[in-house]
Amino acid sequence: MAGRGSRLRPHTLTVPKPLVPVGGKPIVHRLVEDIAASCPEKIDEIGFIIGDFGKEVETELLAVAAQLGAKGSIHYQTEPLGTAHAVLCAKELLSGPVTVAFADTLFKANFKITAADEGILYVSQIEDPSSFGVVKMNEAGEIVDFVEKPQTFVSDLAMIGIYYFKKGEDLLTELNYLIDNDVIKGGEYQLPDALRRLTEKGVKFKPGKVEEWLDCGNKAATVHTNQRVLEYDKEAGKKMKADSAQVTNSVIHEPCFIGENVIIDNSIVGPHVSLGKGTKVVNSIVVNTNVQNETEISNTILKDSMIGSKAKYIGKANDISLGDFSTIE
Repeated sequence: MAGRGSRLRPHTLTVPKPLVPVGGKPIVHRLVEDIAASCPEKIDEIGFIIGDFGKEVETELLAVAAQLGAKGSIHYQTEPLGTAHAVLCAKELLSGPVTVAFADTLFKANFKITAADEGILYVSQIEDPSSFGVVKMNEAGEIVDFVEKPQTFVSDLAMIGIYYFKKGEDLLTELNYLIDNDVIKGGEYQLPDALRRLTEKGVKFKPGKVEEWLDCGNKAATVHTNQRVLEYDKEAGKKMKADSAQVTNSVIHEPCFIGENVIIDNSIVGPHVSLGKGTKVVNSIVVNTNVQNETEISNTILKDSMIGSKAKYIGKANDISLGDFSTIE
């Protein structure tokens, strides 16, 4: 998660993209929970590979690991040298069963990793694979190759950026090979090159098909993801309204997430709205919108939008993307 999250600006100017909340919870927290659900054993350690995000962000990430009963560790990628290089920045964790994940995507799946699995690549079936990296399989259903943005049809199973390895040591060997032999493309060391070497050595990867792949790459995608996770949380029976929230003369159309100390007065909220802690909504209609913490919304109609923390939005009706500490009056 060392990237800058440029496509989600201005929301990533003050926090890294994986810490942007959807459905009231940071993206990376939800991702780790989803991965844990597919693992047969408890996760022992979670390593976060980041840039220079500051101590406050690092503390929050370590807390995410602690909430899942795992030891957290921070690792730094100081140069944008690619995905293989990024994973190698946490080389001390590459032993035994290892899952590698890019922290800007969420998924819904019902498969479980088993002791017999040598490797699993999480994939999603898509209509147009020409913009994605896809996997090529043999008749036995094993992955034999990886093709980046195929212009002629090879496969419709796109890699979503989550990988399981039974032996992290084998992955470490191939990552070191790429660096030592300068196997580089476009100035970056690429993880699929290590995967290809593993398959050539006989490691059998199988596809782990996810039911839904949720992107958080830009504002529109993140608002849609917020909508879907709210629906999943409601289906799962999760508590979605804090006891400290105050709702007066208002209507809440579920599913919605209403955080701690939220105030809603004379308003209609939902469906598909997330309101972070301390946010205040007055005399407004808010639909399909993701709002972070301690933000004020009043005298407006707001739809299909994303609002950062400590922002004010007063008396406007638009489809907007407003960053942290911003004010529109």
